[in-house]
Amino acid sequence: MTGQIDTTRPHPARMYDWYLGGKDNYPVDEEMGRQMLTLDPRVPVMARVNRAFMHRATRWLARNGVRQFLDVGTGIPTEPNLHQVAQGIAPDARVVYCDNDPIVLAHAAALLRGTDEGATEYLQADVRDPDAVLEGARKVLDLTRPVALSLIALLHFVSDEDGAHDLVRRLLAELPSGSYLVVTHATSDFTPEESKAATEKLRAAGVTLALRSREEFTRFFDGLDLVEPGVEVPHRWHPELGEPVPGQDDGVIPGYGAVARKP
Repeated sequence: MTGQIDTTRPHPARMYDWYLGGKDNYPVDEEMGRQMLTLDPRVPVMARVNRAFMHRATRWLARNGVRQFLDVGTGIPTEPNLHQVAQGIAPDARVVYCDNDPIVLAHAAALLRGTDEGATEYLQADVRDPDAVLEGARKVLDLTRPVALSLIALLHFVSDEDGAHDLVRRLLAELPSGSYLVVTHATSDFTPEESKAATEKLRAAGVTLALRSREEFTRFFDGLDLVEPGVEVPHRWHPELGEPVPGQDDGVIPGYGAVARKP
């Protein structure tokens, strides 16, 4: 079952696809995307910056011995995907992708073309149901060995009412010492007026946007050891591990990114 694709309301994964220049989106997603551009024309650059952060973080993790990855909120496949980056460095890397959007499931085959030495699998589940995520992950990953939990541009779509911080703690609780948490997150710290307008527009269209401050973002890493340089705007986290994003200058991209190790 692929589930019912709702084309009457914008969906974050399809809007993200539109920002990246993809074709797996609908007029309702493009319309909302264009409304976001009127508030901040850098939104497509933000999407690419998040994607580039994932590439660099995965590269760093694979080079530092991580061989298992759990990517929640995968989004519509856009090459290179996480497993291609990880298995390009470590062919035996094992990757589980997880998303709740039926259109991602429809394209999941593109996420499963990994190396013979490693493994890739796709799981249809929602981060708001961490038990389902963990149950599916256990079928591919050995949760007694370190896992990198990747939550890229996801948690700002999970409200405090849904317990975003508790959900992250629940997922991390099942992962052993030596595991990592990788997160990027939009913030209103730098553009408060535009962020408020964006939140209201998306809420009116049925999309939750929970922008968090640097302090609130940093709480996701409570009890973990942050990898240098710690909490940073995403494009300034180990820029030497990737290529510059087209259209990106050194100005502030309104978001944060970080990687941390579970002691």
